[in-house]
Amino acid sequence: MSAAPSFPFTALVGQPRLQLALLLAAIDPGLGGVLVSGPRGTAKSTAARALAQLLPDAPFVTLPLSATLEQVVGTLDVEGALRDGSVRLAPGLLARAHGGVLYVDEVNLLSDALVDAMLDVAASGVNIVERDGVSHRHVARFVLVGTMNPEEGELRPQLLDRFGLFVALDNPSDPSVRAAIVRARLAYEADPAAFARQHADQQATWRQRLQRARALLPALSWSDEVFQVAATLAHRAQVDGVRGDLVLLKASRAHAAWLGRECITPEDVHAVADMALVHRRSASSPAPAPQPVTNAARDWGGAPEALTGSVGDAARASEEGAVAADGHDGWGALPPQPVDMMGSAAWKGWPIKKA
Repeated sequence: MSAAPSFPFTALVGQPRLQLALLLAAIDPGLGGVLVSGPRGTAKSTAARALAQLLPDAPFVTLPLSATLEQVVGTLDVEGALRDGSVRLAPGLLARAHGGVLYVDEVNLLSDALVDAMLDVAASGVNIVERDGVSHRHVARFVLVGTMNPEEGELRPQLLDRFGLFVALDNPSDPSVRAAIVRARLAYEADPAAFARQHADQQATWRQRLQRARALLPALSWSDEVFQVAATLAHRAQVDGVRGDLVLLKASRAHAAWLGRECITPEDVHAVADMALVHRRSASSPAPAPQPVTNAARDWGGAPEALTGSVGDAARASEEGAVAADGHDGWGALPPQPVDMMGSAAWKGWPIKKA
């Protein structure tokens, strides 16, 4: 008996910043992954698992809390060396995740050495295993998605800074939203396959768009104006070093590629600045003035109707709740109505990097 299909990424409603962050990391895995913070039941694992469905033949690898460093990065095959004298690598979870998504739940509860190793490989795309004087390297290019519940502990600032993008989720405050989630959960459990078929066409459209964005990425470059805007925002946030500047520029390039632009614009920088800088800003940094939201930025970047969905599609998604857990993340609590994806959120209430 085949497993039930995962909840479609295109059916997620109410968490546009999370969707955008995951898409940007999928377009350019070199961003260093996405850290998602929020309470239980806010669709963290549901969204990560759904992202893998947009990637071609992508594995979805979950890192268990009990994993050791050798199990993650791999180690030399000692038994093989003793048996026939050959030196081979026993692949780890990073090798298995190549081309897909590596999902790390409760990343704040893992050892610093383990998190540091994963972040190194996520940013570089290369895993190096060294043991007993022998060194082996292999390509490991994947989308790293880490999640954490802030009530269960914090991530050290040194490791927090290593994650490329950051998104904070909240529980729905509207009772009607919670009712829509329950309806969606019951509908999904009744017939997951039918629910997946309903969104199959839009899934295919987004999958193709993601591949086009990946292909377009190397052709885009940053203008002097874009460099200046990024530097100004990073300086205003008082981030240490230039990692925040680099991530901000890479994220703005991925954003421009997702929108199919021919060049990167300051609007792209502003659209991703919150996700790239919020977890790096110092306590004394002032909150930036809210950026205006253009008409093209009120949906998925002014995309064709086949991608953004018509008003009727949105209404139908709202009626169904358009989100449910796939059996791996509680209730997947997401509000039923779409909200602005591209506008910059206020910095008030966001986590501040401790000194």
